[in-house]
Amino acid sequence: MFFPYHDDNPTRRPPLVTGGLIAINALAFLWSLVLSPLGQLELVYEHGFVPVRLARLTSDEVIEIPVGSAEAEHGPQPDNIVVVFQPSVMAVLATLCTSMFLHGGWMHLLGNMWFLWLFGNNVEDRLGHVVYLVFYLAGGLVAALCHWLTDMQSPVPVIGASGAVSAVLGGYAVTWPHARIRALVFLFVIITTIEVPALVVLGFWFVQQLLEAYTAFNVGMDGGVAWWAHLGGFIAGAAAMKPLCALIAPPASLPPRGPPAVRWPSR
Repeated sequence: MFFPYHDDNPTRRPPLVTGGLIAINALAFLWSLVLSPLGQLELVYEHGFVPVRLARLTSDEVIEIPVGSAEAEHGPQPDNIVVVFQPSVMAVLATLCTSMFLHGGWMHLLGNMWFLWLFGNNVEDRLGHVVYLVFYLAGGLVAALCHWLTDMQSPVPVIGASGAVSAVLGGYAVTWPHARIRALVFLFVIITTIEVPALVVLGFWFVQQLLEAYTAFNVGMDGGVAWWAHLGGFIAGAAAMKPLCALIAPPASLPPRGPPAVRWPSR
């Protein structure tokens, strides 16, 4: 097991947007915990991204989904419940955004938020707060559409910030490939720390997602994870980061470390 926990890549601006995104995701998840099981079900289907709704966006057809026949990304749902969607273009488009702020469990939330905190602060520092927020949301949108292209008629709701966070990882990988990442490595009963370039960490992550997506495509079992959304978000972030960096001036240089130099008066 490989767990990155620190990057040796200083920033110049406080990660206000990254911190705000983490807070919103955490609050949304905590709010979902106080809902009844039926309320949680309604939340996921109403505000999660259901591919079949987008596929039938321009039709006036009422969509009925027997919940017992599908499993959402966060787990199985009760049987004998039918979710009914009335035709609404605005409601469907809104789910492309709201789905990014819902999570199906503690590990789902913590995994996404940890990677966002670890790598998002540098991307925010380089792009600036406003552009970074647009970058994050656009990455999540592209990720959702990539997932949609793999199964347009799927009735399974997709939730989570994974696609948007993947865009951040892609942006980081192409901008600071040689940044040093410290990680814990668990080998049976042995725990050790290593330091490797960011491109190794994020490249390994990308290959893992690619293998999982390939397996899901050929075997037909995705484990409830939108692998193609991860890949699409990462590629979108990597492709957009270079042009954005060319257009946006970097922040001011960091002040020198250590105590200020002493200047003696000259005679």
